[in-house]
Amino acid sequence: LGPGVNIIRSPLCGRNFEYMSEDPYMNSVLAVAYIKGLQSRDVACSVKHFAVNNQETNRTTVDVECSERALREIYLPAFKAAVQEGGALTVMAAYNKFRGEFCAENNYLVRKILRNEWGFDGVYVTAWGAAHSTVPSMEAGLDLEMGTLIDKYEDWYYANPLIEAVKSGKIPMSLVDEKVGDVLRVMIKTNVWDPKKRFGPGSMNTKEHQQATYDAAAEAIVLLKNQNNLLPLDFSSIKSLAVIGDNATRKHSNGGLSSEIKAVYEVTPLEALRAKWGDKVDIRFAQGYEKLSTFVEGSNNGQSSGTFSSKTQESDALLKEAVEVARTSDVALLVCGLNHDYDTESFDRLNMDIPYGQVELIQEVVKANPRTIVVMIAGSPLNMAAVDICSPAIVWAWFNGMEGGNALVDVLSGKVNPSGKMPFTTPVSLDQSPAHALGNFPGRDLKVNYEEDILVGYRWFDTKGLPVVYPFGYGLSYTTFDYSNLNTDKETYDQADTIQATFTLTNTGDREGAEVAQLYVSDPVCSVMRPVKELKGFKKVFLKPGESRRITLDIPVSSLAFYSEAQSQFVVEPGEFILQLGASTSDIKQKISIDVK
Repeated sequence: LGPGVNIIRSPLCGRNFEYMSEDPYMNSVLAVAYIKGLQSRDVACSVKHFAVNNQETNRTTVDVECSERALREIYLPAFKAAVQEGGALTVMAAYNKFRGEFCAENNYLVRKILRNEWGFDGVYVTAWGAAHSTVPSMEAGLDLEMGTLIDKYEDWYYANPLIEAVKSGKIPMSLVDEKVGDVLRVMIKTNVWDPKKRFGPGSMNTKEHQQATYDAAAEAIVLLKNQNNLLPLDFSSIKSLAVIGDNATRKHSNGGLSSEIKAVYEVTPLEALRAKWGDKVDIRFAQGYEKLSTFVEGSNNGQSSGTFSSKTQESDALLKEAVEVARTSDVALLVCGLNHDYDTESFDRLNMDIPYGQVELIQEVVKANPRTIVVMIAGSPLNMAAVDICSPAIVWAWFNGMEGGNALVDVLSGKVNPSGKMPFTTPVSLDQSPAHALGNFPGRDLKVNYEEDILVGYRWFDTKGLPVVYPFGYGLSYTTFDYSNLNTDKETYDQADTIQATFTLTNTGDREGAEVAQLYVSDPVCSVMRPVKELKGFKKVFLKPGESRRITLDIPVSSLAFYSEAQSQFVVEPGEFILQLGASTSDIKQKISIDVK
C-alpha cells in the first residue's frame, strides 16, 4: 500500500509525513526507485493516492478543481513515472472527487489518462471505502473494491450489484473480463502460481535489515543550524548532558493509522544516548513537556489541548525542572516536535505551531544553557522562526524508524556527517504558504480550488520573492563543499537531445561527507508564466576531505517543457534556458545558459 506520492501542497496536510516532497520531479525519482526495489521481491506496490489528494479535511467528499496545466505539471508526474518507469502493478484511487467525480469512478483520470495515455494494465484499486458506484466505476476502469463501509459483503458495489448489472445488460461481459485480466496479470507478474520463479526465501529483522534501516535514517537527518560549530559534540569532554522532551522517549512507528509500522523494536534518542555514552557522561533526563493532546480518528479536535493556551501547574513544574537540569549540565539536548496526534492520516493539523508549549521551553532552556541543541522530530513543516532565532544548533530528525535513535546520536557525535536536505519549504508563517495565502485550504462548501496553480512549494516562494526560514533542498554539513567549472556538452540543443551538465564538486573541509548537488532550470522568456526555477536533476555525492570529482547530470530537453492548455500537450519553446547549480533553491553556486532550437 505504497508509495504515497502526492504533493505536499499545504504544511497542514495530515499525510505529509507519508508523502515525499513538494516537488514533482523529486517525487518521481523517489517513487521509481521505491517501486523497482519493492517489486523485485515479488510484491506489488500500490502507488497512491490517485489523484490530487493533498488534504485529509473532508477527504471523502471534497471536490478538487485545478487547471489542466497544474494537474499535468505538478500533481500527475510522479504517478506517470511510477507507471511508465517504475512499472507499478497497482494504483490506488483517492477518496476525493476531481472535477465533480470521485476518483474511483473518474473516467478522465482513470480511463483516459491512466489507462489509455500511460498504458497502465495493472489493478486500479480503491482506498478503503472509496467506491461509490457499480456501473460508472466499471466503465471508468476500477478493478478492485476494498473495505467498503457497507456491512454485508454481498451488498458491496462489486458483489451482488455487479452480478445484477451484468445479468441486466448494463455491464458487458467484456468489462468483467478486463478486470479479471488485470488481476490475473498482477498475480502472474508476482509469480503467485510459479514458486520456482519467486524471489528466494524471506527473512526478517536480520543484521542487514537493521543496517539498511540505520543507513536510511542517518542519511535522512538534516542539520539546519550550527552556530559556533556546537556540533558535532565531543562526548569525551562532556561530563553531563541534559536530555529534555517527550520525544526523547516516545516511540512513533506504531502511529499514523495506515502508515503504522509493526516494528520489531524502536530505539529512542534517550535509549541510544545511554547505550552509547552512558558510561562516560552523566545523562540527565527531564520530561520538559507532556503530550496533552488526544487522538480520535477523523477529528483534529484533540489537538487543541496540546497548545498550552493556558498554563497549568503541571506544565510550569515540568518547565522549571527542565530549565534547572539544563542550567546544571554541560550541554542541553532538547528533543521536540510532533507525534502522530498531529502527523496522521484522517485529519489535518489545526495550525503550523509547535505544540505543548515547546517554543517557550526551548527559549527558556537556551537562556539557561547557551550550549543547547534542538532536535525536531516531525514529518511536516513547522513554525520554526522563533526556534531558529534563539537556538544555536538545530537538527531535523524525522520519524526515523527503528534505528532512528542510534542514527541521531551518531550524527550528534560526528560519527556520521549529516547529509540530508529538506524536501519541503519551511515558511515564515502559514499565511505565506500558497494555498493559505489565497484562502484555498481546506476549501469552502466541500469544494477546493487550487488557485495557486503551478506555484506550489518553492515555486511560489521563489517566484513571489518571499523570505522563508528553510528553503527547499536546504541542509548543512560538518564539512564544506565547493562547486566549480559548470559546463554543458553543447551550447545549442535540439528538442530530442539530452543536456549533459558537468561540474566539479570538492570537499574543502576536514571531514568525510556527502552533498546533494541540485540542478534547477529557468525559462526567462516564455509565452506563459513559469516559475523562477524548477528542479530537473540532483545527485548525492560522497567525498573524502580534499577530494574532487567531476559530476554529470543528464537533463532531457523534453523535461524543460510546460503543459500548453491551448495545444493539450507538453511544449518546449525554442530559446534560452538557464541552468542553475546549487545546494538549495536559495543557494545557487553557478549558472550557465543554453539554447534550444
